[in-house]
Amino acid sequence: MAHIHLGEGTFPLWALLFWTLLGVGLIGAVVYRVRKGGIETHQIALAGIGAAASFAIFQLNIPVWGGIHMNLTGLVGILAGPLLGVLITLVVNIFSTAVGHGAIGLLGANTLVNATEAIVAYYAFKTLLGMDWDIFPASTSAATLGLSVGAFLMGAIIVISGVNGSALPRGELTIAVAGLVGLNLGVAVIEGILTGFIIRFLVSVRPDLIGIVDRGTREETTGVTA
Repeated sequence: MAHIHLGEGTFPLWALLFWTLLGVGLIGAVVYRVRKGGIETHQIALAGIGAAASFAIFQLNIPVWGGIHMNLTGLVGILAGPLLGVLITLVVNIFSTAVGHGAIGLLGANTLVNATEAIVAYYAFKTLLGMDWDIFPASTSAATLGLSVGAFLMGAIIVISGVNGSALPRGELTIAVAGLVGLNLGVAVIEGILTGFIIRFLVSVRPDLIGIVDRGTREETTGVTA
């Protein structure tokens, strides 16, 4: 949901290199883990569907304060997992950059932001399920948390990097960015609720896609009853 909509040349060269190297390091680590552990067939299908859905809704821009939108990265993380979730956010950002939605130089920074959203949403969802939360509040809270972390990371990247040509002192820039982060937090709640409804529907028809097997199925498979 969070995305840096600044143009080319906005960040200093050192910042572009720094965030790009971090992004490359993250992608490299994920690719290594994926190649080592392998990918199940259903995960590939989910990754394709998740990437298409994320890219489609990502292009619906609301022209408020530089542009805000949804991108379903929380949903992507919950469905595809943290590893494929990271790769999906990279693909979506590459395609979005190709159609003029985001600067090429900010690809590393934006991938870090969106990958963080997917990773946090996935682990938060699994943690809340482990605490016996119901599906809807668990997925809604997890997606909202992931998107919120991404919004704060986006703000931190802008403030740390600074903006070329901006007359605002660092303190005033921080205040301005805080307003943008706050706006994104509001959208995070809306997207989190939408994610909750989607996950609840998927669980009702295909719980295996979310990695959930009901008790009756487990008992039938193992031959063990309470």
